[in-house]
Formats: sequence, C-alpha cells, structure tokens
Amino acid sequence: MSNRYGAKTRRAAAAALVVVALTVSLTACGGDDNGSGGKDSDKSTSAPPGKDEPKPSEGNTVPDTSKTLATINGSNGFQITIHSAARDAGGFLTVSGVLKNTSGQRQFPPLQWNGEESQVKRTGPSFAGMTLIDKEGKKRYYVLRDTDGFPLTTTGLSGVDAGKSVDFFAQFPAPPDTTSKVDLQLPMMPTATIEIS
Repeated sequence: MSNRYGAKTRRAAAAALVVVALTVSLTACGGDDNGSGGKDSDKSTSAPPGKDEPKPSEGNTVPDTSKTLATINGSNGFQITIHSAARDAGGFLTVSGVLKNTSGQRQFPPLQWNGEESQVKRTGPSFAGMTLIDKEGKKRYYVLRDTDGFPLTTTGLSGVDAGKSVDFFAQFPAPPDTTSKVDLQLPMMPTATIEIS
C-alpha cells in the first residue's frame, strides 16, 4: 500500500509541477504579449490621433459663407441663409447656415421652430421643426434625434440682438444619391429649394 501511496503522491507532485510549469509559461507568454502589447499599445495610442485626423474636417462645420444656396426672408424679422447641404459617409445630410436678425430690435426665434414633439420641446429653442422635402422621392425628412430623443441640431437659441447673426446646423437622414435638390421648410418661413453637395 505504501508503494501505491508513493506512486499516487509522485503522480500528484508531477501533475502539480506540470500545472506550475504551464502557469509560468503562460505568464511568460503574457509577459511577452505585454512587451509586444507595449508596442501594440503604442499602436493603439497612435490610433486615436488617426481618429483625430478628421478633426480638421470637423473644423469645417462652420458654414462656408463663400457659397449661398438660399436666402429665406421671414416676416418675423429673421433672415436665414443656407450655406451648405452636405452628405457625409455615414448616410447623413448636414444643413448649415446663418440666422440673422434683420429687424431693429432684439428678436426671439418662434416656438414653432422647436417642433411639435414633446421629446424635443424639452431641449428648448432649436431648429428641430425644420424639415426637408424630396419631391422626386415623395418623402419628408425630419431632423435626426439621438438615443435620448434630443434633436441633432443647434439648440439653446435665445434672443438675437438687432443686426446680429447666429450660426446653425441641422442633421437629417440623407436622401438617395439620385436626389440633388430638396425643399427646406421651417415653420413661419417661406420654403426654399437647396442643392445637395
């Protein structure tokens, strides 16, 4: 029995040694991975700058005022100038421009511009009521909402002093590539046809 007991003990010790050896080798491999992982982490730290490379184009979100797609004059003392309606790779269409107070006194954007949905009303004054009409496709496009229901447009609009301007944007689902023009509608303002770039 002592021989059997001794054999069992030797097998248990050998198994323990194998487990320890595997653990050490895996740890060593993990250490090697961490060493090369350091290089990988250098790659990953270089990845964010790669992601940051598009930031110069993000800087282009300010309207390029050298081009005017449409000028909309409202009877409420506001003038809206649309400078761009650009598609992006994500399947969105971003409309940007300038809101100007052409009256002789401080003006507040109409509440109707906020849209009628209860979710967007809580964001306060905005351009969430803006829509695009694709006459060819017979579709109406609304300002996109994020996962919390907030509109993807300029929000927090307050009073605009006489003669002053405010840059704005509004993001929509992009119409099909075959659609080159859409009608822009904003409550209490005339409709304007704009060209998509």
